[in-house]
Amino acid sequence: MAIDLTSLVEHHGTGTVLAAGGAVIGVLFGFFAQRSRFCLRAAVIEFWRGQFAEKLSVWLLAFASAVIVVQALIVAGWLDVSEARQLANRGSLSGALVGGLVFGAGMIMTRGCASRLLVLSANGNLRALLSGLVFAVTAQAALGGALAPLRTEISTWWTVDGGAARDLLARVGAGHADGLALGGLWLVVAVIFSLRSGNRPWMWIGGIGTGVAVALAWWFSHAVARASFDAVQIQGLTFSGPSAEWLMRVLSSPAPAFGFDAGMLPGVFVGSALGALVGREFKVEGFKDGYSMARYIVGAMLMGFGSMLAGGCAVGAGMTGGAIFALTAWLTLVGMWAGGGLMNRLLAEPVQTSQPATQQAPVVVPVAP
Repeated sequence: MAIDLTSLVEHHGTGTVLAAGGAVIGVLFGFFAQRSRFCLRAAVIEFWRGQFAEKLSVWLLAFASAVIVVQALIVAGWLDVSEARQLANRGSLSGALVGGLVFGAGMIMTRGCASRLLVLSANGNLRALLSGLVFAVTAQAALGGALAPLRTEISTWWTVDGGAARDLLARVGAGHADGLALGGLWLVVAVIFSLRSGNRPWMWIGGIGTGVAVALAWWFSHAVARASFDAVQIQGLTFSGPSAEWLMRVLSSPAPAFGFDAGMLPGVFVGSALGALVGREFKVEGFKDGYSMARYIVGAMLMGFGSMLAGGCAVGAGMTGGAIFALTAWLTLVGMWAGGGLMNRLLAEPVQTSQPATQQAPVVVPVAP
């Protein structure tokens, strides 16, 4: 494969090969995420409600699959993530925690994380499309615009050196074989929850396929880096940076350099659209009232800022960074689950009771959030 990639890089250029591979992996991720309804927001809600059902089991299947495949590739010597920015660069623990909390709250308000918004946009959901645009604008503002000073300030509160200090496995004296075993443990839990929930075949296939797509992104960028004479940053799937990049690609000139992210984002859109066609689930949807529209916009802004502060979204930090056991990624995950749980509780409507005239026992009527 290295010889083939070397030939492709020589004939077509590093950027083109990265973009093509990103598009293919994006299609796979989009298709499997759409068919399985992969969604961190839904998993968080089920967890805090103590349901441990279908949505949580799908997320666990995806997360466990990503960890297992990534750690197996490292153990086999086919992947080296030591130069990945999530491990090699100095990181912000305060940014991870605060950004995770903010992002988690935002994804509850928009009814989906950044990747889920892109997936739903390809299914005709106009709420997700608008929210995704607001997310991209806010992410760019946090990266190099009006919100950049605030992001920088919070990031300096509590930092950690790159290298072993940012590697969760190294900090606890464990190796990649131990990481592989932990992934296996997560998979056992995911299988138990899936069996208890009676997951349909696509939930199993899509959940595992989503995780494998995350691992493939790591492997592919590493393989291209080894085959190319150009400097190539090893990376995985993420949606905050690529969303901001595509925004600038459309609005500014010259456009950012062509690379993995340039192909990945449209690939996810196409993959999700294919999934919707297969399942006959394409449906144009919009906002029902002004309140819901305002909630989606505010939530998208929180996600855009939170993802840039944390160094990634639910997939970029949670799945991609979590699979290589980056300390900041796991802290971001904790923040997302906590922030999501708190916001879900805040937005939940109180339980109403109705008392019939015959003085019968009250009838409890739960109101959907």
